Amino acid sequence: MATIGRSVRLTAAVVRYAVIGATRLRLPIHEVALQIWSLLKVTTLPALLMAVPIGAEVAVQVGGIMNQVGANSLAGAASGLGVVGQGAPMAAGLLMSGAAASAIASDLGARAVREEIDAMRVMGVDPVERLVMPRFLAMIAIAPVLCITIISAGVFAGLAISNHVSGVVPGSFWQSFGAFATPTDLAFSVLKAVVFAGIVVLIASLRGLEAKGGPKGVANAVNASVVLSVFCIFMTNLLISQLQTMFFPAQLA
Repeated sequence: MATIGRSVRLTAAVVRYAVIGATRLRLPIHEVALQIWSLLKVTTLPALLMAVPIGAEVAVQVGGIMNQVGANSLAGAASGLGVVGQGAPMAAGLLMSGAAASAIASDLGARAVREEIDAMRVMGVDPVERLVMPRFLAMIAIAPVLCITIISAGVFAGLAISNHVSGVVPGSFWQSFGAFATPTDLAFSVLKAVVFAGIVVLIASLRGLEAKGGPKGVANAVNASVVLSVFCIFMTNLLISQLQTMFFPAQLA
């Protein structure tokens, strides 16, 4: 309960600083841009490497079943429902929890064990405003980019497999993809990625700021941030998917 309380206070502080900075036109744009570039460097290539196997695996597994029932024309629906609906946001979330969360937790944890965080507080500088808020905004900014990148690479990988392995015509693939993958599915996919990004950066920042005990404490903070991020991402994905099913039931476009 104490950890949840600290998380809520950190979330409230980050949101408050972001709103105040935006209304007063005092957001640290340069620092946010640096964090965006830093996070993109550690996530973009892994996102592509994750997206291709996801799209290919969905195409192979579903293509085999569709060949048996003679429904090859619905191969695009598998990519629409699997990659867009669940695969892309989950891959983006797991990627952020692995690469981005570890980078944030290790950076803040190293600052904490070197007592830089305490020194900032003594000088009257809030580390949440100076360190956490720019990383929060940067993560929120790159989340849709990662999600769209994974969707694009995954769907094109599925198209290539369906075309060359299952003999599906590209026009038939795109027709079934467009019929089952609606703009609502894409919107919820991006929404999931943004929510996952906020969860990851808040957990990693909290664990990093509270790191103690030298290098071992930093390692424990990184490990805890990754594990907790993955757990929270799965639970949040379940909740958002259930809400989407309740209020936006699946239907043909």
